Order: sequence, then structure tokens, then C-alpha cells
Amino acid sequence: MSEPSAFFGLRLCVFACIIAFGTARHHGRGAWVGNMDENIGIIKEKLLSSFRFYAVGEGHSIVRHIRDLRSNSKPNPEKQFVAEGIWINKLLDSAGLRLRAVLLCPDLIRTAEVAALARRLCEKCDQRFTVSEKAFAKIAEKERPDGLLSVAYLPQYSFEDLRFGPKSVVLVLDGVEIPGNVGTMMRVADGAGLDAVLICNRKARMTHPKLIQASMGSLFTLPFAEFADGDACCDALEKAGFEIYLTDSRAQRAYYEYPYGGKTAFVMGSERYGISEAWYSRNVKLLSIPMFGNCDSLNVGVAATVVSYEASLKNKGLLKR
Repeated sequence: MSEPSAFFGLRLCVFACIIAFGTARHHGRGAWVGNMDENIGIIKEKLLSSFRFYAVGEGHSIVRHIRDLRSNSKPNPEKQFVAEGIWINKLLDSAGLRLRAVLLCPDLIRTAEVAALARRLCEKCDQRFTVSEKAFAKIAEKERPDGLLSVAYLPQYSFEDLRFGPKSVVLVLDGVEIPGNVGTMMRVADGAGLDAVLICNRKARMTHPKLIQASMGSLFTLPFAEFADGDACCDALEKAGFEIYLTDSRAQRAYYEYPYGGKTAFVMGSERYGISEAWYSRNVKLLSIPMFGNCDSLNVGVAATVVSYEASLKNKGLLKR
């Protein structure tokens, strides 16, 4: 073969490889998983034959229970919540959360990835159900459901379960009302490397769907403990050796003027009423976040971000002022 012909043949081979790789990437997980997706019917059959499933309809107790959890309207002392779809179920699976039930709609399972995750969840749970596409639509919230839904339990902690180091930082949420704000501050605490979130005068259920969504999974791994009121929470913090800081726009000292360095607790108040009066009668320090525009304060989640990172970075030796 002449040199130009060989070069042209090599270019054709390379071009063919690029096309094949692009096709595999288009399927999202590579050629081999792409082939598995082509045989998804066989994969689903193996999944359904590997475990005992109960085929149920819209009136079954597990479907009604899922509706109740979705509506957040009934007592939920065991802190159960509904996890729909691959993203949140991957998170709770990796966090090792306890499952009450797994519910599948086989007709909506379209990929090997979803089937593999469903198998892992089914291995950890003995309450397994299947429903029709019509029944699944009644309890699904995703626009394009992937046929996977579970009911899981949030972790539960007491303050005594928590372990603190000499430079631990915690957030205290006092009467915060909006579930999305609570979830956001859980996410902030996780991102800033805080040790725990403490909740007193709780107004939002920890299992509220908007709270779980806003936490982006941090609720599954970051410890949190609840107190009936601010006095009980303050007693526990003082006994554990924490310095307590109240975020208050009236404070004369800004958040960055404190050195921190020891056990640090920031109290964030209600969106409407601020921090409850009980805290101000205790041995606490006040701090403010300077406002240079027309607004007099930040959203509570944003304020929590500012002070959490300040103290965390200083206590980790990563910020010096």
C-alpha cells in the first residue's frame, strides 16, 4: 500500500473510532452500558425475579402513606420521607439510610443505571412494591419520572450523640420557619465543614420535601439535634464549652472582628421575629454583618453562610485577619 493510501486508511479508522466514542457518550455512560440499556427489558426481568414484589394499586396503604408524607399533613415521629428518582436515592443509598419501602414502576425504568440502583435498594429493604404507570403518576412529582421511589428514615440524634473537638463550629436555628431556609443552612453547614446544626423552637418539619430538596443531601450525613427551646439549647452549649454568638444587626462589633478559635456556636433567628429573647439574658456575644446599601439585613441563609465560613476558616487556620 502506498504511503498516501495508508495515511488515508488510518484517518478513516480514527474517524470511525471518534464516531463510535461519540455515540457511546451520547448514551451517557459508555458503549457497554449503552448495550445494557438496549437490553433493559431483560435487566428488568432479572430485577423483578430476584426479589419478592407486591403489585399494588392506588388504594393500597403504602400509596396512601406516600401521599400523606408528600402532603406533610400528618404526624411523622419516625421522620420518614419520600425519595423519588435516581439522584436522591443515590444519596440516601451512599449515606446508608434505613429504608421502609421501595416502590417501582417497571414500565418507567428505562436505563440500566436506574435498574442497578433499584436492585441495591431492594437488597436493603424487605418491603418492595410495584405499581402501574397510572398509579405511579399519582404519587410522582418529577415531570419525567424514572420509575423509582423509596420511603426512608432520616437519621435521628440527641445532643449527647454528637462529638465535638476544641475548635468545633455549629449553627443554631432558632424558630426558623421556612423549610427551604432550614435546608439551605444545612447545606451551608455541610459546605463550610461545620460539626452540627442545632434546632430549637422548631417551626418546620425536618422531613418537609422542600427542606430535603434545599439541603441537597446534607441532611442525610450532617448531624442535627433538636431542643424544645432556646434555654435548653443554651444550657447544652454552655455545658459543652461553646462560645455563643448572636447575629444581630444592632451589634456594635462585626463578625470578622472576632478571632473565634475555640468551640463556636452561631444563633440564627426567625425570618420574622429574629432570635428569641431568652438568648439575650445568657452569656453571649453579639455580632453584625455590615450593610452598605439600602437593605438593613440579609436573608437568614445568606447571613449563616457569611459567619459560618468566617469561623470555620479561622478555626481551621486557613484565614487570618
